Amino acid sequence: MIKEVTIPEISENVTSGKVVKVLVQEGDRVDIDDILIEFETEKALVEIPSTAKGKIVELPVKEGQELRVGDVIARVEIEEEGEERKKPDRAETKADASSKEAEAESPTPDDSVYRPAAEKKRDEKQGKSSGLEKEPPSREDRPPAPAAPSVRRFARELGIDIHEVHGTGPGGRITESDVKAFVKEGREAAGQTALLGEIAETALPDFARWGDIETVELPGVRKLTAKSTALSWRLVPHVTQFDKSDITALETFLGKNGPGPRGKDVKLTVTAVLAKVCAAGLLKFPRFNASIDMANNLMIYKKYAHIGIAVDTERGLLVPVIRNADKMSIRELATAIADLAERSRNKKIKPDEMEGGTFTISNQGAIGGTQFTPIVMWPQAAILGVSRSTVEPVYMDGQFHPRTMLPLALSYDHRIIDGADAARFLKWICECLEQPFNLHL
Repeated sequence: MIKEVTIPEISENVTSGKVVKVLVQEGDRVDIDDILIEFETEKALVEIPSTAKGKIVELPVKEGQELRVGDVIARVEIEEEGEERKKPDRAETKADASSKEAEAESPTPDDSVYRPAAEKKRDEKQGKSSGLEKEPPSREDRPPAPAAPSVRRFARELGIDIHEVHGTGPGGRITESDVKAFVKEGREAAGQTALLGEIAETALPDFARWGDIETVELPGVRKLTAKSTALSWRLVPHVTQFDKSDITALETFLGKNGPGPRGKDVKLTVTAVLAKVCAAGLLKFPRFNASIDMANNLMIYKKYAHIGIAVDTERGLLVPVIRNADKMSIRELATAIADLAERSRNKKIKPDEMEGGTFTISNQGAIGGTQFTPIVMWPQAAILGVSRSTVEPVYMDGQFHPRTMLPLALSYDHRIIDGADAARFLKWICECLEQPFNLHL
């Protein structure tokens, strides 16, 4: 008996990926949960195990191949339960043959009658889009819609086929409110589709006309980053608030306490402190921990603070998420950040570890730069950009003093957050960095 091993459903919204490494060969014997391939899906590298025990008789995959969820990666020969199953009884064979003859003689019904409603609806949509749909039955062939004459007239004036409207009245009767709701849903769906739809890319010129070029395939991470940032830029009306925080005292504190007791703990960092401060800020300023649902005119406030930390890797930018950062100590946050960053760079991060973030921190201080404007990661409401700190003269107590100043840039969704809210939120973060004891007040 041959059993097919397929690409399983790995994570929500993950439908495809690339085979990075094939770890078995045809003829190999595998057990259940033995790893067959390494599979790169958008921002994570996952190992696909075998779901069967036996001998691999076919391995229709190769490194670099694009696959989708449900595609076959191996066919495994497993042991039969017994020879009796291989040889059907003669009586059963005759019965099967006679039943097949009866089926052949019987008239074939229209298979559309037995197809699921979802398939028929899909085919109807495809037919309408291609202009090949059948003519709808005449009004005389359809039973009258359960609606009053005034409601039918109202639907006709709006250009609505009242038979498509779902009635909510007694016995499924269609009311004028049902017609209005049908129109509203259609407009919102059309607007959402247009908003989320792919923008047609303009064709590029032939660059080879002006010199030598090299063409390489877009890596999975870069492909996803391109799509997600473009989507965020189209959906979110971005505004960026800038400020600087005096972290002179904080750097002194980190210098004394960074390595931990006897040097056994992970080093404390400014990013860990920022994660703690921002997590507390999200609960104090709930709009920064919210998402907006324009289709239903709703605001969704999260009661948890999951902080995404942007990590620079060879494959591109990855954003693993720290769950419930508000409930962790600074040292626990430092340990979690170090672990997530290392596994992101070593391709060991899991897809679900990059989901569910409510706020993101992107720290480029180790690389350099004075300021930048980060893009909000929709459907989040805001993101904090951190640049390299510098020693600057600050006027204090009648004279200038050298102080370590940290540039911060807060990009936010202006549909959710106003400028005054952003200024207060960023000022609060700066004050907490300058006086961390404020977190306990």
